[in-house]
Amino acid sequence: MAILHAAQPHEPWNKGGLIGQKSPLKLKDVWAIRIRLQLGHKVRDLALFNLAIDSKLRACDLVKLRYPTYLMPGRCLRELW
Repeated sequence: MAILHAAQPHEPWNKGGLIGQKSPLKLKDVWAIRIRLQLGHKVRDLALFNLAIDSKLRACDLVKLRYPTYLMPGRCLRELW
């Protein structure tokens, strides 16, 4: 004998939140992140952050980069993309 329970109403975890593209970082926010990374001695993270900001790459494109791609002398990263 199976007992069927009425389905509980399910509410999404992000109901009422903003969706879509986020607003860009303000200059003061960029510098705050840079300072925190410098004070934390996170050289790799600071280099990736600076590369992302300077080249305007998205995060998914940034993580695809490999060593020879972004260190070509005399070439701008935007030329390669």
